[in-house]
Amino acid sequence: MSTASIRIGTRASQLARWQASWVAGQLRALGARVELVEITTRGDTQQQGPIAGIGLQGVFTKEIQAAVLASEVDIAVHSLKDLPTDTVAGLVLAAVPERENPADALVSTKADSLMTLPAGARVGTGSLRRQAQIRHLCPELEVVGIRGNVDTRLRKLDAGEYDAVILAAAGLGRLGLADRIAELLEPPRVLPAPGQGALGLECRAEDSAVGELLAKLDDATSHRAVEAERSMLAKLHGGCSAPVGAWGRIEGGQLTLDGLVASLDGEQILRATACGQVADAIAIGNEVADQLLAQGGAAIVAEARGG
Repeated sequence: MSTASIRIGTRASQLARWQASWVAGQLRALGARVELVEITTRGDTQQQGPIAGIGLQGVFTKEIQAAVLASEVDIAVHSLKDLPTDTVAGLVLAAVPERENPADALVSTKADSLMTLPAGARVGTGSLRRQAQIRHLCPELEVVGIRGNVDTRLRKLDAGEYDAVILAAAGLGRLGLADRIAELLEPPRVLPAPGQGALGLECRAEDSAVGELLAKLDDATSHRAVEAERSMLAKLHGGCSAPVGAWGRIEGGQLTLDGLVASLDGEQILRATACGQVADAIAIGNEVADQLLAQGGAAIVAEARGG
């Protein structure tokens, strides 16, 4: 193996650095020399207003992808839910390591479950998908936006700005904060974002040595499940911030995918399901998207995106 260090591009947030450091540890165990390179993304610098309002996809990924293409770094480590479904010429998604719990999690200073929050309680989440589903389940709650990294959101909660926040269970677990979880909002009750709980490792398509190394970190079961979720999202033209949920999993040798499109007010919730052979992940995702589109999903997604 080359003695040159493999450079991993990462955002500077605590969670992003944890994820990149975990990948670095896995690669070092395979005998590689690795270094981390921090990269600031547009999503990091623009902290005001909702993510969807920044006006483009990939607000947490584009700058890191550009650095890989420019050979400034060799690997991009993404939270897969943040990675747009459009492929970038010259890059390849080389690996999806074993996925953590994809569920959303309620963290609250006022209650131990969503249903026991008092009427009018302020629930913070920056995700339109989460906002829509929580409004549907609990219309008596005040669901409002929130920005910032995990630690920032928890500080705002503890300071009394919110009565509860909704975060990804995987992120809390990775940061050693699982004890803050009051309730797991497990699917199918609440569907997570496509790719939530999974990491996506990108490298240059021409860099066969790094690609082969990353392939050793790939978990085929996780990869196929998120492939179905992302193909569904792509066909819906939803983007990373749309009110679209997906839950792919392999049970009994079959891949099952549940999909959801929700109106922002929570009044309309469209659901669809399909299952089939694991090798047909993309087709299964397309089938669920077709079912949602047949129910009127395109209009809901367009309205949520301001179209």
